[in-house]
Amino acid sequence: MSQLPPRIHRDRDEVAVIEDRILHLHDEARMRLTLRDGSVVAGTVSVRPTIETFRDAEGEEGHNALLRLDDLDDPAVPHYVWVGEIVEMERLGTS
Repeated sequence: MSQLPPRIHRDRDEVAVIEDRILHLHDEARMRLTLRDGSVVAGTVSVRPTIETFRDAEGEEGHNALLRLDDLDDPAVPHYVWVGEIVEMERLGTS
């Protein structure tokens, strides 16, 4: 993967939260997500993300996962969201 997350998570409880969020990000689910910075993004889950291991600038290992959401209004426009940045998730009906 060429992208690096804004933060990596080492704490077991933080990693468990990411893993739990991933379980709720089903393929083709329509979701509205609120991120740590207060921004909100909505779209359709392209494919359920997987947790990955990254190294920070100091060489320390940690985890995060990258989610691709296809925009609700224009599915050709992808949004990429780091699961570790999600603070709230809402499923938008059925897809």
